[in-house]
Amino acid sequence: MTLATVLGEKRRAGGASLREKLGAPASDRAPKPADASAGSSSYQELKSRLHLKLLEKFDLMALESLDAVALRQEIATAAERLIAEEQVAINDAERKSLVRDIQNEMMGFGPLELLMADPTVSDILVNSYRQIYVERRGRIEPTDITFKDEAHLLRIIDKIVSLVGRRIDESSPMVDARLPDGSRVNAVIPPIAIDGPMMSIRRFAHTPLRMDDLVGEGLKTLTPEMAYLLQGLVKAKVNVLISGGTGAGKTTFLNILSSYIPDGERVVTIEDAAELQLQQRHVIRLETRPSNIEGRGEITPRALVRNALRMRPDRIVVGEVRGAEAFDMLQAMNTGHEGSLTTIHANTPRDALARLENMIGMANLNLPHKAARQQIASALNLVVQVSRLIDGRRKVTSIQEVTGMEGDVVTMQELFTFKQVGVGPDGLVVGHFAATGVRPKLSDRLRAYGVQLSEQMFDPTRHYQ
Repeated sequence: MTLATVLGEKRRAGGASLREKLGAPASDRAPKPADASAGSSSYQELKSRLHLKLLEKFDLMALESLDAVALRQEIATAAERLIAEEQVAINDAERKSLVRDIQNEMMGFGPLELLMADPTVSDILVNSYRQIYVERRGRIEPTDITFKDEAHLLRIIDKIVSLVGRRIDESSPMVDARLPDGSRVNAVIPPIAIDGPMMSIRRFAHTPLRMDDLVGEGLKTLTPEMAYLLQGLVKAKVNVLISGGTGAGKTTFLNILSSYIPDGERVVTIEDAAELQLQQRHVIRLETRPSNIEGRGEITPRALVRNALRMRPDRIVVGEVRGAEAFDMLQAMNTGHEGSLTTIHANTPRDALARLENMIGMANLNLPHKAARQQIASALNLVVQVSRLIDGRRKVTSIQEVTGMEGDVVTMQELFTFKQVGVGPDGLVVGHFAATGVRPKLSDRLRAYGVQLSEQMFDPTRHYQ
């Protein structure tokens, strides 16, 4: 295993020094601390100085042969030796914390490593080098973790974006990237970030959620009947649009639905930053690319969708439609790539169709509104609305079938809904799932694929919490 693999970084153009690979601090000197208690400025200065000394001691050729565990142990041993040489008065707990933090600086993402190791954290929100929030179970809360200064935060941001061959600087102050575990990263720096560098990390579970987890007592995102219907629709190669707001769980739900795609089908995924975790064996992953420093070389989602059509896909999965690629996605759904899946930002299923129509207009095709709506009505079969409630829980709040056109209007019928009736004294939303009593027009198609729907599934008098 090479050092680049151990550290999870790629070489930059022209090569990177060992100091850059291991996240060397910008300053080569730091004053000796008078106090090294964890969290103090003196502690941060001591950590930076030890980090620099370790970089001077390590030999690149010797490290090339080490795996991650051996390298971590080597760093710990060297750090312990340097702490002893510093003769700083710290206790055992502070010593262990200092060694761990130095390991995280050299091998990972510094202070963020503690949050990345916490399975309950779903979002990490770095508002500034001294203010970091996290989301746990749908609620945002502050943390006591900080970076040393803006330069320290910038160094970690640069380390993250270089993993996927992207850059961030004054000429390109915004970037979307991903971590090795698939987590989504967005970072912005001055001049557009007024209060200094900031970063948002949307984390994904190492073990992807399954439909059973969403149906279970812990989450109750949807009912078993709704899950059975969606599972059957994916197997029956129905085109599905997942709609929802920011943080509603669209990508997670898309991952779960995609797990029902038969293993023998060829799936092509298209994303801005690759984060889907499809479980099938035959998956082709495509990712967009921003323009280079000269403003050239950009690869758009629309270009990837068009190229995907030439790759003999059985299904196309677009992480999210945001612009003109919506038209090409609908065209693919209409031309033999049934069972395709995608997501869109919208608050209701009807809003989702309106946004799709607007995106078709972004393709500059001068299509009449009725023609655009006919494209949508003939391509899409189902819209699934996912929402994050005010208590932080995620629910599938509506499943609607696209049934065709009446005049100039795309017609839909709701199959299942979540009805919120209030908020309990504990702050949790009170409501229930219910069927509307309408059977899907897709029942015959489901039956052809061996999926049988019982009459009880659509009984509107049955309520589920």
